[in-house]
Amino acid sequence: MNTGNNLLFLVVSALLAFMAATGYAGMLNIKGVIPELLPPDEIFAGTPARFNLLLRNKKRYIPSFLIRLSVAGNGEALLPFVGSAENLASTMNLTFPERGRQTVGRISVSSPFPVNFFTRYWNYSSDTACIVYPRPLPSADSGAGDDAARPGSGTKEIRGLDGELEGIREYSGAEPLRAIHWKLSARGEELLVKEFGSRSAPPLIIKLESLSGTDIEAKLSHAAWLIKQRAMEQPVGLELDGRIILPASGRRHASLLLTELALYGHH
Repeated sequence: MNTGNNLLFLVVSALLAFMAATGYAGMLNIKGVIPELLPPDEIFAGTPARFNLLLRNKKRYIPSFLIRLSVAGNGEALLPFVGSAENLASTMNLTFPERGRQTVGRISVSSPFPVNFFTRYWNYSSDTACIVYPRPLPSADSGAGDDAARPGSGTKEIRGLDGELEGIREYSGAEPLRAIHWKLSARGEELLVKEFGSRSAPPLIIKLESLSGTDIEAKLSHAAWLIKQRAMEQPVGLELDGRIILPASGRRHASLLLTELALYGHH
């Protein structure tokens, strides 16, 4: 800059030097900060899902400050401090509007450090994939039609500890101590245990076409709600376009059914 005013020259030079120094410090602050997002077990459309966030600072001697992470306007997290060579764990809420296979997409790492004069950005492309289930909507439907004749549609007798007393037998060593009949055992030389019976809940087969709803997405949402409500309490099956998934219970089976709903029509 050509100027005959020495004071103006010094002021402008100082400002340019300040901009250069803070800009370099800001870029160095976010350099080597690598984010990774891990999806939760269940993600439902239109519902915030808490992802596990792992932030790795690859700089051996330089910490990072005021790190902000954002995912394409979906969610963001602010981490005030990440130590040098540190792996910092946190969480981030992301929301996916539609069901099906989804990817996290671009993750932006930014920081206003050191003086909020510049905000530096560094973008990473994430290929983290996840299955987004239909958004659960409460349904008054039972979900099952005339399924009494289907395999597994009846109740079954199982052994338990909280049903009606059915008999007394010798202790085998596998039964819990609370099943031992102490009064009868005291009369003899061997331990006796109480044998109970209980009746399992009848299976539920959800027929998608029989559910209420103005369109297929509403039916899928009602089916997702029924699975969430029933799968831990009784065997649940699913009928889609004439294909039947036999009833079973448990978290893993519920995930299988919800995945079928999430990918319905997207194969």
